[in-house]
Amino acid sequence: MASAQHATETNPARLGPAKREQTWQRLGSETFDLVVIGGGVVGAGTALDAATRGLRVALVEARDLASGTSSRSSKLFHGGLRYLEQLEFGLVREALRERELMLTTIAPHLVKPVSFLYPLTRRVWERPYTAAGLLMYDTMGGARSVPGQKHLTRAGALRMVPALKRSALIGGIRYYDAQSDDARHTMTVARTAAHYGAVVRTSTQVVGFLREADRVSGVRVRDVEDGRETEISAAAVINCTGVWTDELQRLSGGRGRFRVRASKGVHIVVPRDRIVSESGMILRTEKSVLFVIPWGNHWIVGTTDTDWNLDLAHPAATKHDIDYLLEHVNSVLATPLTHDDIEGVYAGLRPLLAGESEETSKLSREHAVARVAPGLVAIAGGKYTTYRVMAADAVNAAAVDLPGRSQPSITDKVPLLGADGYHALVNQADHLAAEHGLHPYRVRHLLDRYGSLVHEVLACANGRPELLKPIEHAPDYLGVEVVYAASHEGALHLDDVLARRTRISIEYAHRGVECAEQVATLVGEVLGWSPETVKHEIEVYRARVEAERKSQSQLSDEAADALRSAAPEARAGLVEPVS
Repeated sequence: MASAQHATETNPARLGPAKREQTWQRLGSETFDLVVIGGGVVGAGTALDAATRGLRVALVEARDLASGTSSRSSKLFHGGLRYLEQLEFGLVREALRERELMLTTIAPHLVKPVSFLYPLTRRVWERPYTAAGLLMYDTMGGARSVPGQKHLTRAGALRMVPALKRSALIGGIRYYDAQSDDARHTMTVARTAAHYGAVVRTSTQVVGFLREADRVSGVRVRDVEDGRETEISAAAVINCTGVWTDELQRLSGGRGRFRVRASKGVHIVVPRDRIVSESGMILRTEKSVLFVIPWGNHWIVGTTDTDWNLDLAHPAATKHDIDYLLEHVNSVLATPLTHDDIEGVYAGLRPLLAGESEETSKLSREHAVARVAPGLVAIAGGKYTTYRVMAADAVNAAAVDLPGRSQPSITDKVPLLGADGYHALVNQADHLAAEHGLHPYRVRHLLDRYGSLVHEVLACANGRPELLKPIEHAPDYLGVEVVYAASHEGALHLDDVLARRTRISIEYAHRGVECAEQVATLVGEVLGWSPETVKHEIEVYRARVEAERKSQSQLSDEAADALRSAAPEARAGLVEPVS
């Protein structure tokens, strides 16, 4: 462990416990060009964009990196096939360009191609109509890193996806998009921002805004772990809080230029063997589309799209949501899924720009950015795939408040941590496996989570070979990954590790409860937890899982929300409104 603890100060991207006190002192004593509020993908991307332009940046997040929407998406980098039908060609083109950048330059270790079967159900017109749309899809983004569409007969489609009912299709078209672990990607964007000089601090909640005359000149923040408060001075503040945008706007005392509506999207996770298929699927529904997405040893099925006006931090899935997903996917499966097949459930909130329509699936996924007051910029809307474009627009909007001339955005040329050297390491996986006594499959799995940072991860096991063993009740992950999450990736609570640094909370039927003690003990060693704190973290996590299970048997949002929001917070020092 000693070697892993070494050189804390010389590795700016190491978000470990020693860094927290250092960053707290910096926040209160330095003057920044920008303070970015919100540690989701847009906030992390904005901090990276600004830092790589040479600006002095602070990023603060009330909870954990990606703890809101950015860990609860469909986990796709995609153009959005349905936006073609809505004639949003600009949005699709932009998203496909971003997908290509992620696959080739920015995050090839984290973002991977994934195939989908589009089952055809209408004769004569549907195949040429869909083929024309997919041809645009294949060419709009200048995509060269994924295969083009492939047309299949009914027999060919059923060979690719034997799980389908024969009556569910008359043929099919296979096309490609890309996927990523959204929480891991967001955290890596934030660590990359820190690598380029941004001060990144979680569990740091904005509780007020500073003003000089008529302009915003910074924020007041509270450390929700110990209750301390300090003031951060900055030339400009960017509100990247997604569904909390309006709350932050009210806290600043100003009126917003746009309104954000929260739309709840629920996904279920089922074992891979429950759906026999070589490919994911995209299915039409009466309102939108339903994805069946391959996810390691699992499938993710989603999503719903309903208005949500309750607790923004912990949106709750209901029995109705889960039944909706099962009903729609079972309409095409030869062997139906049941509630007993479900290993995990998660619910997230899309921050949609409110429009005329009351139907959330028709609200705009395009983003809006506005300088809502001198020194204060807000950005909202958009989709995960276009986070980098949103970030550049936000920094551009803040430029008017910054001293000196702002440099243009360069993040299209900046690989995330772990990208450099990744492809060479994939070729060397067998050697790396032999060196550490691991199976080559395990090393490839680590490379797809950490890229070339894998050496840093494995160094945490120096002198502690037991850390290279799988976690007892979550064997997809090694003990060393838990240690690294706390020592390098900014995890402060058990929930951070089980729900975001790993995806144990959705990938195992026990939802992390059975390995909570082992994981909490490992995290506690790094963070200096007492036995009482370890016990408390386990109790809080178990209460969260129990509340989620109960909420998922309720029929209404209100009943589910009452049960979910009654569970204790891992970060007990949070105050309302939460940003």
